[in-house]
Amino acid sequence: METQSLMLAAIGVLGIGAQWIAWRTGWPAIVLMLAAGFLAEPVAGEFGFRLIDPEAAFGELLDPAINIGGALILFEGGLSLDLRELRHSGSAVYRLATIGVIVGWALGAVAANQIAGLAWPVAILFGGILIVTGPTVVVPLLRQATVQTRPNAILKWEGIVNDPTGALCAVIAYEYFKFLREAPEASLVDVVPPLLIAAILAGLIGYAAASLIAYLFPRGAIPEYLKVPVLFTAVIGVFVLANQIEHELGLVAVTVMGVTLANTGFTSLRSIHPFKENVAVLLVSGIFILLASSLTISDLAYLNPCEAVGLRFWLFVLALLFIVRPATVFISLLGSPVPWNERVFIAWIAPRGIVLVAISGLFALRLSELGYNDGQVLTALSFAVVVATVIAHGFSINLVAKWLGVKGSTRPGIIIVGSTPWTIALAKQVQAMSTPVRVVDSSWQRLSAARREGLPFYHGEILNEATEHNLDLTPYQVLIAATQNEAYNTLVCNEFAYEIGRDSVYQLGENEQGDNKNALPEALRGRALFESGFGVDEVAERTAQGWGFRKTKLSETFDFAKAQENLPDSANMLLLVRGGGELRFFTHAARPTPKAGDTILSFLPPTPSGA
Repeated sequence: METQSLMLAAIGVLGIGAQWIAWRTGWPAIVLMLAAGFLAEPVAGEFGFRLIDPEAAFGELLDPAINIGGALILFEGGLSLDLRELRHSGSAVYRLATIGVIVGWALGAVAANQIAGLAWPVAILFGGILIVTGPTVVVPLLRQATVQTRPNAILKWEGIVNDPTGALCAVIAYEYFKFLREAPEASLVDVVPPLLIAAILAGLIGYAAASLIAYLFPRGAIPEYLKVPVLFTAVIGVFVLANQIEHELGLVAVTVMGVTLANTGFTSLRSIHPFKENVAVLLVSGIFILLASSLTISDLAYLNPCEAVGLRFWLFVLALLFIVRPATVFISLLGSPVPWNERVFIAWIAPRGIVLVAISGLFALRLSELGYNDGQVLTALSFAVVVATVIAHGFSINLVAKWLGVKGSTRPGIIIVGSTPWTIALAKQVQAMSTPVRVVDSSWQRLSAARREGLPFYHGEILNEATEHNLDLTPYQVLIAATQNEAYNTLVCNEFAYEIGRDSVYQLGENEQGDNKNALPEALRGRALFESGFGVDEVAERTAQGWGFRKTKLSETFDFAKAQENLPDSANMLLLVRGGGELRFFTHAARPTPKAGDTILSFLPPTPSGA
């Protein structure tokens, strides 16, 4: 028992530790998690130090645990799919999910047979599995690289939709070859229609479950504290039930369930958003560590490039990267409105993840039971594909996106909630420093000043759930809530703290309220702007008196001390912008350390006449 507890703790430390290192270094988290898993078991095991032994810790529960974890991850991915995103990328997604599946399956099977040397039945089944481009890998990479909206949406949708599709293709191939052994005269007509009917039934189960939840939750049938447990239990139940119809069709059911909930106006979706994201991070971390540590040295021997088998495997991986994937994308998007640079980018980015390894491991056992000896090498080969694609795409995505011109803004941006004279003046200064900025307000009349100044703006209620889909928040790493309503500013900061980060949401300080009995709880508020903590009324009053902003550029000769001497005593420093665009705010709780090359933005009174 103590040993198993130690293993569980080690899985958590390695997985979350890899995620933290990735955050600090900018390296792909998946690469670090795979490396941690390899070092923890196959490598350390050779020296007699077994930090993690998944088989010993979980036994027969290992495969079901990984499968259910993968189902929850796929469901969480489905919750992020809004059908409105298909307005600009729908035709491309449809082509990749239809033509791309057929072409990719065929080319992948041919490469697996002719290059990797797998028997045709094994090659055809593996070709179907290779269709998947796991969302557990694609989505973090896209977030890391800040890719433009259309290629981002296409790759995200393809990754989530094609995961269950790849599983279905593998099931079709397996059932056909199994049926062929029992009835040699059998054809695809005998196998495919029943499986497609089963897939449709699985999808209907997912749709029905989502519709029931969307009906019950808003009507108070489930108490608030039980909503998340009920939802996740329902996902597991739908997955297991659909798998009783046919293995792996549970992935179809949970994907449909997630997409349905995301597009039915499910009012409880926002309240469970932080929890579902945390669960997804924990599951991805844990499953990748488990899968990597479940490899053995004998499995890795298959991948030795000095041996004939290993050399063929790596040649197959290269063909997958440079022939199969590009040909699949170019054929699928032939005649589509997607520009050539985005097609090339999509053709290059296709990392594989958890679902590929999990499904390959499952069918490796089944193929061996049917007498196909090549089935036993599928696990090693699938890991080779995952490692190669994750490393190749993870370390190159920023460079390729920049080279092809599909990279979004790399400078951290500011989204300002509330169009007031003060926020308009601030937005003008921020824009002049080449920092992305956007003013958001629900009043078209109040936004007239932003339109007059040529500032980017968004007309709508920032707290409306539709805003999440109509307003791309990707370029903005900082939010400032500065409307005339202090309570509303607090509500906005509290709402977006989970998405942007508690340390990256700011608001003006509290107004003077006598005994301060009506002060809002500090835990709900954003960081208070200015070291003095100016309130909404104070800022409005000073702005009306003519206060404004001034930029001060620091250098080796003109340091922070001299900059302070050059400013009036009543000046209040608001923020500084580093050379690379990094933003640091002067708040009531923290003061950044200015250095040469920084630009400081201060709020100060007007210069007296004749001064």
